[in-house]
Amino acid sequence: MPKIILVALDCGTELADLVLQSLDTLNLQPDTQIILCHVIPVVASEGELVADRPHDPDLEQQLQTYQTDLSCPSQLEMVAGDPAEEIVRLAHIYKAELIVIGSRGLTGLKRILQGSVSSQVVADAPCSVLVVKLSEPGVVFNG
Repeated sequence: MPKIILVALDCGTELADLVLQSLDTLNLQPDTQIILCHVIPVVASEGELVADRPHDPDLEQQLQTYQTDLSCPSQLEMVAGDPAEEIVRLAHIYKAELIVIGSRGLTGLKRILQGSVSSQVVADAPCSVLVVKLSEPGVVFNG
């Protein structure tokens, strides 16, 4: 089982809840380290105005709420930038052995226009990636 797991969350969404539920299926050990991260997307024109480590009390509180439900040690990371790039960067920094990320299931034109963060992370990650899919509204991950 991986010792360091980076969990990428879109805080406050049903998909974030599913990603966290998926951790229950991983047989986590007491010494497993979880890094809960949230990336605040930055529009190119805003890039110079936003700090690398933004401070958003609401997001930070949401991450802390998620953190209290974990059964092993954890850290919080909240950064600004391109979500896929930042998730991969954090995986390198922490030497993550697994990344857990959600997928909204975009297809067709939406996927082309908005891009797929999970697909980009899978392509660029230095480790294995578990993608949790939101298949249908209201469907709950059941392991």
